[in-house]
Amino acid sequence: MDFLQTLVSIFMQYGYFAVFGILILCGFGLPVPEDISLTAGGVISGLGYANVHIMFFVGMAGVLIGDTFVFWLGRHYGEKALTLPVLRTVLHPERFDKVREQFKKYGRWVVFVGRFMPGLRMPIFFTAGTSKQISLLLFLLTDGFAALISVPIWVYLGYYFAHNFDELMSWVRSGQTIILILVILALALLGFFFWRKKRREGKGET
Repeated sequence: MDFLQTLVSIFMQYGYFAVFGILILCGFGLPVPEDISLTAGGVISGLGYANVHIMFFVGMAGVLIGDTFVFWLGRHYGEKALTLPVLRTVLHPERFDKVREQFKKYGRWVVFVGRFMPGLRMPIFFTAGTSKQISLLLFLLTDGFAALISVPIWVYLGYYFAHNFDELMSWVRSGQTIILILVILALALLGFFFWRKKRREGKGET
């Protein structure tokens, strides 16, 4: 709770710019939980220091810009970028190799799942860029779809419980579980959609 209160105090002073900046730095591997940053943005909205709907768009922009820059680093510089201090401390060669193997198996779905894995998010997005298996547009669509699940949950959670930090923290602790359930449902719906599409195509051929 202390960390959340610290972020709330900073965000109350500097508003959208502080939230936007912190979220971009989170994309670089800054050891600040992205979910807490988004929640803090929602809290200052609930306290009247910002508009919650604008905060949602600021959160989406900060998250996507940070993620996209990491992807671009991997795509433009490849493994050479691993020598940069900002990446070297977070993305060890062993972790990079493990993530690369997963990406070879599952492709862009690793990007989707990576949005909900704080410790692996940056390594996954960087590896996606180095793989050349996914275009920038497809990366943005995949990451953006995943962000549309997680970002509003944290922002509006902070907004609705801005005046009750104890209850807010209990919801934050269970927030990842809620998001995981939504992700499973989203994947199930996508799987059902593709299954029906293939079934229709199969009937059309017969």
